[in-house]
Amino acid sequence: MSPAIFPAPDHDHERCTSAAIAHAEAQCATRAQRLTPMRRQVLEALLTSHQPLGAYEIIDRLQQKNRPAPITVYRALEFLRENGLVHRIESRNAFVACVHNHGGGDLVIFLICERCGAVGEVPGGAAAEALKASSRAVGFSPNSPLIEVPGICAHCRAR
Repeated sequence: MSPAIFPAPDHDHERCTSAAIAHAEAQCATRAQRLTPMRRQVLEALLTSHQPLGAYEIIDRLQQKNRPAPITVYRALEFLRENGLVHRIESRNAFVACVHNHGGGDLVIFLICERCGAVGEVPGGAAAEALKASSRAVGFSPNSPLIEVPGICAHCRAR
């Protein structure tokens, strides 16, 4: 496992967040869509840590400004998901920001640390081809090509 997929203890969140927001603005501009203030705030809330957050955890983080209605946050999350800026971690019913430039149908593999809760995203590569071939062989068409792999990250293993 590459140490780059999980943030190092000296990880610069401010720089990481700035780069992710710039990526989101570029993605929206390319698609002629707006990164509204609420969408930006929801994305920023997700970028404050590398752990998945539920919608109500996001609302709690945004509460310091003005507590948004849950539907407002869910709509922002839906927009961010549709535009490849956020992924949903099904097993946690939570969301994590995505700064990788991959297609909507690309296989995404999440490595989820069971100790610290950090989430690393790695490309599917060969696993994607194997999954597609296996699915086609039985006449199955996956809707959401996401794989969640629980385990222990290198940082927690070293403790």
